[in-house]
Amino acid sequence: MYRKLTLLFLLLGSFSSLHAEYVLKESKRIKSRIDRMPKNRVADMKQIPQDPAYYADQIKPFSKSKQKEFDDKFNEKYFEPWSLSALDIPEKDFGWEIRFITKKPIYKAKGAIIPARVYNKWIENADYEHINTKKYKAITIRRTNVKALPTTSSFFRDPKKTGEGFPFDYNQNSALHINVPLYISHFSKDKRWAFVRASYAFGWVKTSDLALVSADFIKTFKNDTYAMVIKDNLRLYNGSKDISIVKLGALFPISEDQKYLVASRDDKGRAHIEKVKVNNPSLIAKKPLPFTAKNVGMLAKELYGEPYGWGGSYECRDCSATTRDFLGAFGIFLRRNSSKQAEDGESISIKGLAKMTKKQKIIKDAEPFRSLLYVPGHVVLYLGEYKGEPVIMHTYWGIRKKDLTKLITARTIITSTEPGKERADIKEESKLINTLQTIVNF
Repeated sequence: MYRKLTLLFLLLGSFSSLHAEYVLKESKRIKSRIDRMPKNRVADMKQIPQDPAYYADQIKPFSKSKQKEFDDKFNEKYFEPWSLSALDIPEKDFGWEIRFITKKPIYKAKGAIIPARVYNKWIENADYEHINTKKYKAITIRRTNVKALPTTSSFFRDPKKTGEGFPFDYNQNSALHINVPLYISHFSKDKRWAFVRASYAFGWVKTSDLALVSADFIKTFKNDTYAMVIKDNLRLYNGSKDISIVKLGALFPISEDQKYLVASRDDKGRAHIEKVKVNNPSLIAKKPLPFTAKNVGMLAKELYGEPYGWGGSYECRDCSATTRDFLGAFGIFLRRNSSKQAEDGESISIKGLAKMTKKQKIIKDAEPFRSLLYVPGHVVLYLGEYKGEPVIMHTYWGIRKKDLTKLITARTIITSTEPGKERADIKEESKLINTLQTIVNF
């Protein structure tokens, strides 16, 4: 593999098409351990309409000029890694993973402490002394996980404690769609991992999941005409070969002959352009998708009910991935985590308001299907009003109880801002309505 990587760097300038038959089809996510998590229900999930389309008539459409402005910014951010000449990660965000594993004990999923001799090998393999020594441009060739350190090993805080352990693997930093532009800072010592900066996340990606791009590739791929997948859990095939799951929110350029383009990788690690056949035209749409009642209801329904996937693990989403992929189809760019997303739009503070005052302000100032509500650690999509209550859709791990455990919901649900209010064991101070701090408008 090392020899192939050396050749790969020497041959960056070459570019050709492999002319393979690629097809994007409807499919399903393969069920996993995440599907066996508890899925408790609260009264909201029975008493409040659970079809997002019910609320869609409350939207206020964007003007075409405003949506174009958002979409132009989205494209600029999406392709930004290909214009970098050095990592631009803020110092406070960089190196968190080393601080995390060295300051307190980390554990395996079943509770055994991971010794220093093990995690020091991960740190050594990261080879951070060689940051910015490669400066390559690349692209993902399949959906891939972004790791905090260059290892497939998981690490947790104490699984015996509430809110830790599975599925909160702190090595799972994020997940990237297929066709995501990357800046490569450097490689791990074992050459199996690349340290990358994508548009909304950074960390370690398997080298087998990316390909290096040439100037010709970029010119063809970055063509200012793009489509986005609007149905979840599709699958890309090359003939009978399963290439990748393709989630809602994945971007595909559209060629002059109206074909969708995807990146592939040759045996030397170079990227090539493939044309993709889509049998069902309703699976993908030109971006930005018009912000209509029909479209917001349809798109939100695709995300509803998905299991909670911390950091995009198990081919699922967490709260910020749900909001990012939903708004992305309409041309709105969001970053990786809830705290960053709270800064991506126009903020209105609701911190410290009394419960009823806060609800009234949300209904007055938030825009259905285009506003987020934020509390540190969690972000939700505001859907609108139902019987005088603000209604939200969110990928929610669980509701804090008085004994400090959680009533685990572990999926994308529709609730009021007080899910579980009918239960005597729910901690009042921890209810969302009492913790929400910000309305984020687009």
